[in-house]
Amino acid sequence: MPIKYLLFALLAVLIWVGNTIVSKLAAGAIAPGAIAFERWFIALLILTPIVGRDFWRHRRTVAAYLPKLIVLGLLGMAACQGLGYYAAAFTSATNIAIMLSLVPLLTLILSIVFLGDKPSSLAMLGGLVSLFGIFVVLGQGDPSRLLSQGAGRGDAIMLIAVLAYACYGILLKRWAIPLAMWTSIYVQICAALVFLIPTYLMSAPSTFNVSNTAMVLYAAIPGSILAPFVWMSAVKHLGAARTAIFMNLIPILTAIVAAVFLGETLHVYHLVGGGMTIVGIILVQRKATRTQLSVKALAE
Repeated sequence: MPIKYLLFALLAVLIWVGNTIVSKLAAGAIAPGAIAFERWFIALLILTPIVGRDFWRHRRTVAAYLPKLIVLGLLGMAACQGLGYYAAAFTSATNIAIMLSLVPLLTLILSIVFLGDKPSSLAMLGGLVSLFGIFVVLGQGDPSRLLSQGAGRGDAIMLIAVLAYACYGILLKRWAIPLAMWTSIYVQICAALVFLIPTYLMSAPSTFNVSNTAMVLYAAIPGSILAPFVWMSAVKHLGAARTAIFMNLIPILTAIVAAVFLGETLHVYHLVGGGMTIVGIILVQRKATRTQLSVKALAE
């Protein structure tokens, strides 16, 4: 097993952790609608000379599947990624990472409802454990608080974001669009940018400096291009199941990095709830690995 591909999987995870931190840092520094649009616009500019020829060669296939590609761009890039920047203004980076770890569970639930999948008893147990862990985090150690006070604004926004991404994964699996992966991503980015134009135009003008520009470039290049590339390379050489294990590091590493660089306090309920969520997701992944891996390479 080449150690290079183990490092590739770890690098992708570290980039996604960094992207969560950037989302939090961008709150108040860059308008959410601005960074969401600029991120994908820069990624599109970089990918055009690389993917443009294949896109033009398969333009008839693109046209045939354009409505589906537009829906995928809306859910996976405009909605999930864009809402994450709005959520960052109201919740912590640690909570964002823990909420993102719900994607496999929500994907499993949607697979049962829309694809008729039959989950194993182990996956069902994992789903319940993971869900209760999320309740612990959102209730700040007391799940009953959700009944009386509800979830915080940022956590509620993130819940919508991860639900959109779970829907994205289900549709990506169900539709099986016959395009090269990067060509499909390229068209989805184009669609996402169209949806993001209104919020971009309504955003307050941002005064860009070295720090702000670095945030946008990080989200656009490592977050949108490099991470998917190294992750998919790892999946190809290590296999889906082995690579999936690295995903469970995201909430843990995000909590540590956020505590060190953002000054976020790591509470006991984060450790308990986050730990339960991770254990549950490990169990769920036995059922959801294939679906999760097919879509996670496009996240953050």
